[in-house]
Amino acid sequence: MALSTTIKTPTVTYEQPLGLFINNEFVKGVDGKTFETINPSDEKAIVSVHEATEKDVDIAVKAARQALEGAWAQVTPSERGRMLTKLADLFERDIEILAAIEALDNGKAVTLAKVDVTNAAGCLRYYGGWADKIHGQTIDTNPETLTYTRHEPVGVCGQIIPWNFPILMWSWKIGPAVATGNTVVMKTAEQTPLSGLYASKLIVEAGFPPGVINVISGFGRVAGAAISSHMDIDKVAFTGSTLVGRTILQAAAKSNLKKVTLELGGKSPNIVFDDADIDNAISWANFGIFFNHGQCCCAGSRLLVQEGIYDKFVARFKERAAKNQVGNPFESDTFQGPQVSQLQFDRIMEYINHGKREGATVATGGERHGTQGYFIQPTVFTDVTSDMKIAQEEIFGPVITVQKFKDEAEAIQIGNNTSYGLAAAIHTKNVNTAIRVSNALKAGTVWINSYNLISYQAPFGGFKTSGLGRELGSYALENYTQVKTVHYRLGDALFG
Repeated sequence: MALSTTIKTPTVTYEQPLGLFINNEFVKGVDGKTFETINPSDEKAIVSVHEATEKDVDIAVKAARQALEGAWAQVTPSERGRMLTKLADLFERDIEILAAIEALDNGKAVTLAKVDVTNAAGCLRYYGGWADKIHGQTIDTNPETLTYTRHEPVGVCGQIIPWNFPILMWSWKIGPAVATGNTVVMKTAEQTPLSGLYASKLIVEAGFPPGVINVISGFGRVAGAAISSHMDIDKVAFTGSTLVGRTILQAAAKSNLKKVTLELGGKSPNIVFDDADIDNAISWANFGIFFNHGQCCCAGSRLLVQEGIYDKFVARFKERAAKNQVGNPFESDTFQGPQVSQLQFDRIMEYINHGKREGATVATGGERHGTQGYFIQPTVFTDVTSDMKIAQEEIFGPVITVQKFKDEAEAIQIGNNTSYGLAAAIHTKNVNTAIRVSNALKAGTVWINSYNLISYQAPFGGFKTSGLGRELGSYALENYTQVKTVHYRLGDALFG
């Protein structure tokens, strides 16, 4: 099979790489395996790409190790920053292509995909700025000793990214790893490999030496498992489900006890108090769950509404949800595209059907949208109790549960009543209420009178089973460096 092909989309025609990107070249897999990627809008195959096996992971890791101990070690921090900045420039130059790939391969609205590409470029540029600003400390231990610390690269980093934000997650992972002097072996999601492979060809143009960034496409059970357990990978960073995160953590521990960063699932509460601006809260609640087709780890999938405004709020919210434009991701007025795959479509529909069997009421939606593609109607459940499966488990689709609460204490109790702790939101005009409740919620991110406003300058990650460590901001740099303490004796020997 060829290493590239021409793909025509409704907005652009471009050359799509199909191979594994190792040592700055696109190559075929050792075993010659390939797999299809599917257009979720029409359920038809887009193209086949080369599939990585354990042998290919070994080759990629060897290339990353050679770069780490060779050419990359001689590149100055400022030069690393310039390369990341150049890569960001190339993302912006090719924004139409990258956005079209996301719409084709992932199904997200092309208008929102452009926002992803813009943010991905911003993230790369942000970490490019950090590259020459990472430093240690001098520590005054005693007059005869110079003590200082160094922040050194962890080494070869394995990175496994999800399918819901392919190009954005590519930059979230690559940026801090490369800025701090590491090398990378990344596996793209098997559902959405195309944008990550296209971005990889820009690595050469940006000036990175061979082996610094290696990007492979393949399946989690093979290539992902090989990365997690590889004895010559020093760190693994994973974004995805809590179930898979547990498996990766176990593999990392059983192999070489590699460092691990996990950004996992969520079941986030979106709390609306009686005094909230209802129009504002409805808008953010709608965006909080139905943005990206509900395929967000931090989606506001549990709407908690105080009893004084519950009936009015629910009546208006379900009307707003029903108005969301579901359809072709290449049309400019589309807000919600298809779910990413048949597997995800079936999984979400089973949750909807289970909610009906549990006794919850479908206020709007609850069915497939159309007859072709993995489209699901925006779905709102009422008459929900906290012990229901749909109120406890991550659905990862355009489905929201609505519950009533009496007072602040009950809102906090319901809000914290899941195994997750990724995000939460509070809608109120009372500053004291906002601060008290945000302090009490067990969540890594809390939005007040808003939702889903994530910035690459601020840390992102979860409490409880929602993950380990933090992505983004200066906090991400800590995940990719290790601290060395140096004691330099200035005085005479202490012992004769």
